[in-house]
Amino acid sequence: MHNVTLIKGDGIGPSIMDAAVAVINASGAKINWIEAEAGMSAFEKTGTPLPDATMQSIAETRLAFKGPLTTMVGEGFRSINVELRKQYDLYANVRPAKSWNGVKTRFEDVDIVIVRENTEGLYVGLEHYLTPQKDIAESLAVVTYAGSKRIVEYAFKYAIDNNRKKVTVCHKANILKYTQGLFLRAAREVAAKFPNIEFDEKIIDAACMHMVMKPEQFDVVVTTNMFGDILSDLTAGLVGGLGLIPGANIGETAALFEAVHGSAPDIAGKNIANPTAVMMAGVMMLNHIGEHEAATRMQNAIEKVVKEGIYVTPDLNPASKTGTYEMGQAIIAAMA
Repeated sequence: MHNVTLIKGDGIGPSIMDAAVAVINASGAKINWIEAEAGMSAFEKTGTPLPDATMQSIAETRLAFKGPLTTMVGEGFRSINVELRKQYDLYANVRPAKSWNGVKTRFEDVDIVIVRENTEGLYVGLEHYLTPQKDIAESLAVVTYAGSKRIVEYAFKYAIDNNRKKVTVCHKANILKYTQGLFLRAAREVAAKFPNIEFDEKIIDAACMHMVMKPEQFDVVVTTNMFGDILSDLTAGLVGGLGLIPGANIGETAALFEAVHGSAPDIAGKNIANPTAVMMAGVMMLNHIGEHEAATRMQNAIEKVVKEGIYVTPDLNPASKTGTYEMGQAIIAAMA
């Protein structure tokens, strides 16, 4: 039995998480869910968006399954996601973007995995005002050789473990010669240790252009924190949007799995949110803990329902009247 801290989150979080938990339970995986709170809902109840009880639960289980959380823009507390990654050193953010049968997009056969450094770069939050008037602000990016080396090593090992052929490092070392230059140097040194995996380098702006012109040239992409954040949303757009994209945050001793989209408070409680992304995050979690048969059963059922396009939420089929709960039930039926 695997103990998992369950954080349902804000907005549409509870509805999509309930659907995902029901599907995971039906897959045959042996999960003991330990529910905890975080986000705006936790803040309203306890005065903090990340209660000590939640942190203690994750510290004990070392495994969390999380719905979307609301973070105030431009004020209030910093991102809870960033805090969780820092607290448990979840240094590798993995976001696969793969084309879906049944989802019409501009491209077919896209299959890109973004591996993003999760703890350094601009997201360390070292920023301040330079004047009393607060009209000049400065942010500092932190890049270390050790952090760069371990994320690139993770990308190459991911490529080997998942039968991938190529790793592309995306950077801006032509301009940011110290921080990005250090990252690129570490990437080149690591790549030399994996001669059987093709290695490619792309400057980040050129990478964005190539990715929307010829996405098939990319396989595994590794990059720094903010660039990875941007590229993972770009690749989501290639395959149908964030409603289909899962995310994993992996460290040496803990892991957190989540949908990467927001909490969408405007449609909360309406039973229309697409649960696919968080369900696919559940598939990633099951594979991570060794529940491979359950993961395969679950993934096949999700893909079958999406491909048929009947019992899916309206964002996938505007003519559909199927809700979040009903889509989950259809996926459970497809596993029978």
